[in-house]
Amino acid sequence: MDLQLQDQHVLVTGGSKGIGLACALGFLREGARVSLVSRDLANLEQGRKTLLESFAQAEGGASIQAEGRVSIHAADLKDPAGAVAALDAAEKAFGPVDVLVNSAGAARRTPPDDLTAASWHDAMDAKYFTYIHMIDPVVKRMGRRGRGAIVNVIGQGGKVASPVHMAGGAANAALMLVSAGMAAAYAAKGVRVNAVNPGLTLTEPLQEGMKADAKLQGIGTDEALERAKSRLPLGRIATPEEVANTVLFLASPKASYVTGAIVAMDGAVTPMI
Repeated sequence: MDLQLQDQHVLVTGGSKGIGLACALGFLREGARVSLVSRDLANLEQGRKTLLESFAQAEGGASIQAEGRVSIHAADLKDPAGAVAALDAAEKAFGPVDVLVNSAGAARRTPPDDLTAASWHDAMDAKYFTYIHMIDPVVKRMGRRGRGAIVNVIGQGGKVASPVHMAGGAANAALMLVSAGMAAAYAAKGVRVNAVNPGLTLTEPLQEGMKADAKLQGIGTDEALERAKSRLPLGRIATPEEVANTVLFLASPKASYVTGAIVAMDGAVTPMI
């Protein structure tokens, strides 16, 4: 399916690895120009290399076609000025941002007895404000231009309270409210805002979460992972590419009447309406 994303400028925060990188590759394959934003320049350079190599493999050696369609911008998105600087640099390279995908930041999983006031602040800084600091300038610029799409990759932990993910889950829940609110506030200005809530996904934070679960249950990490898998109706953990496919659709003109949606991607582990 042609998602009509050819030559669109897509900015992906947290784009150097995991779900963000999978999203970037998907957009690249659709013919978009992709700006990757992440805190660590070395990770960004590795992510860009991975993107070009993966694109070449998929397209039969066409890495030259992708070479000029990927830009990287290092920024600590906990700093609002840093976020704006990265946005300005990305738009200088590829023009106005047509699509924003937020996938940066992850709050540390922490057993309840280990939580402190600082833990709650850190979770909001790591997940909530890293998104807000980019959403705020981007949605306003999109609104002035009369078009744009934003997809926030959040997490099912904002819907279902987990004992080891309360601080991060609170940040996720807040981002869901922001996504729905921004969708309503900017719909008349031509901007769509949606969110995707992955459950367990094969990324680096998965192992950290399993360690916290294991500590709480008094079992080994491998056993915690097997128990988690056993609760999944689909019988397996999601891949970043599967999450990316949903993000691409929501960001595309094919989803032109979808805004304010919060899409669960936990494999039906939590049957809810």
